[in-house]
Amino acid sequence: MTKLILALHGTGLGTRLTAPAFRETLAAGGATAVQVNLDDADVASAMMRFGPAEPITALVSVWTDGDPATAVGIVAEAADEPAPHAYRVSERVRLDPIPVPDGIRSDALVNIALLRRPASMPRDEYLRYWQIEHTPIAIRTQNTVGYIQNTVEEVLTPAAPEVSAVVEEHFPMAAMTDPHVFYGSRGDGAELDRRITELLASVARFGADTGLDLVPTSRYHWIL
Repeated sequence: MTKLILALHGTGLGTRLTAPAFRETLAAGGATAVQVNLDDADVASAMMRFGPAEPITALVSVWTDGDPATAVGIVAEAADEPAPHAYRVSERVRLDPIPVPDGIRSDALVNIALLRRPASMPRDEYLRYWQIEHTPIAIRTQNTVGYIQNTVEEVLTPAAPEVSAVVEEHFPMAAMTDPHVFYGSRGDGAELDRRITELLASVARFGADTGLDLVPTSRYHWIL
């Protein structure tokens, strides 16, 4: 089973990417599951959204037993984006998301972060720090209700920039606008500052404080 993640940049993608015909075409091409993450009206008030280049408006994750190129082509056609940014990844679920039925919006703010490894940091060292040392810090300093790590194993499309990892973090919806809910500090200003300081120090240790895409999204998932 191969997992793919595609970053898209168009407008009005929600209708096209949640349509039954899109899922039927993916299934016919060998896909077994699909996840659609949309920067839509439900997360419009999120306090964090940034990136070094063209804004990402949607991400599609595809699990497939078929040819990855087939799935990439299907997503590109559905999104009307001839040059999507597509990656083959290996997935590690560190904190299971709250389960919801297929096609129902997860009751969460789902932040997707695309990380870039500093050139001065060897890949093995980068992955070790991120997966072993940083992850416990991220979970204990934030009010995280789901945490999924995706290590980029291969860049699949020529237009795609080099990305080392894609992180999916789930938070309560109130975290969009309330830092105390986001960080789990329960209204305590000193604790909020302590958590932010600890998290940002760890983020800086593996270069995730620069060149970062962060996209707030609504999450939909289907088994095909």
